[in-house]
Amino acid sequence: MAKMKLTKRSIDGLQPESEGDLVVWDEVLTGFGIRVKPSGRKTYVIQYRNVQGRSRRLTIGQYGRMTVDEARKLARLRLVDAEQGGDPAELRAKSGNLPTVAELADRYLTEHALVKKKPESIRSDKQLLRLVILPELGQRRVDDVNKSDVARLLHNHRETRYMANRAHSLLRKMFNLAEQWGYRQNHSNPCRHVERYKEKARERFLTAAELTNLATVLHQVEEDGSEAPSVVTAVRLLLLTGARVNEILSLKWSYVDFERGVIRLPDSKTGEKEIPIGDPAIDLLATIERIDGNDYVCPGRKTGSHLVGIQHGWRRIRKAAGMENLRLHDLRHHFASTGVGLGLGLPIIGKLLGHTKASTTERYAHLDTSLPRAAANVIGQQIEAAMKNPVEGRVVQFKGKAGSGEN
Repeated sequence: MAKMKLTKRSIDGLQPESEGDLVVWDEVLTGFGIRVKPSGRKTYVIQYRNVQGRSRRLTIGQYGRMTVDEARKLARLRLVDAEQGGDPAELRAKSGNLPTVAELADRYLTEHALVKKKPESIRSDKQLLRLVILPELGQRRVDDVNKSDVARLLHNHRETRYMANRAHSLLRKMFNLAEQWGYRQNHSNPCRHVERYKEKARERFLTAAELTNLATVLHQVEEDGSEAPSVVTAVRLLLLTGARVNEILSLKWSYVDFERGVIRLPDSKTGEKEIPIGDPAIDLLATIERIDGNDYVCPGRKTGSHLVGIQHGWRRIRKAAGMENLRLHDLRHHFASTGVGLGLGLPIIGKLLGHTKASTTERYAHLDTSLPRAAANVIGQQIEAAMKNPVEGRVVQFKGKAGSGEN
């Protein structure tokens, strides 16, 4: 049995035999080898024993299309799977019945997303599948997708890096489930070791002038009726509460406790929670006209429904205010940054925003440099005052006992 350390140089040096296959095994990973056909074609193989003790050999890739390091890593995964009771060759034999990525997506949505995720997250998943994932991978068989395919998908969407990263996360989850459902070998997720793009922080905050412009436009469209009252109400509540967009659009009157000044949400992104609201938000809610038969604060066009499709109206409003890059979610960031500017502690701000983790709120710690600068001023002024007005006194020389050597 021929053995050597498999490298590109050593494999390139292998010559085919006139009769039969030449198989050379790796000295680094037991069970991993290279097979050379009489035609000169070279393929990576593994050899192992299944749970019945039968020796099995499986081709895992063609030399030239896969590097030695990539093949060795894949071989290790397959051999580990065999040690744990799996049979890579048997799974390969059944692969003709394996689903496509599009069929995996259907099962993911039905058995995972619809059961465990919020409606907004489900809509986001469907959009990513429709726009990013399925056009490129939809017809590929689940077990046929590799790391290069995922890397290529991310590269093709490099101009929209945020969306590319969300697609990566969704694919990673889908392929984890594919392993659980027996569509792929264990530990074979093709998203592993594919780097995501670095994202720039997307926080956007309103200046005093921008806030005035936005308030003016809201008043104008309310007066002339060019935007639905629900749209205007929703934008104002987002500014005054720091709530998430969906929390305001789906807000019911029965959730509002005017006496305690809180909004009780039976369900949200972070589960059941209370949102403390100030007097300006309470006063605004008190002026909103209620519609018989509709419990929503921002009613929709259909009877008994809430507002949907706010983005169209919001785009018109922000354009009129001269802020076309302002997102609705930025109103939540502005609410938080205002709290930081007033000297409120991060735990308080986190409570107002409904954050369950302190780390989520810590992103706002850097927003207002006036607070640490004010503290630095106080300390510096104190030190400066002491330096300018030293306490006058005389220098006293300490004398130790005679002959003690102390001075």
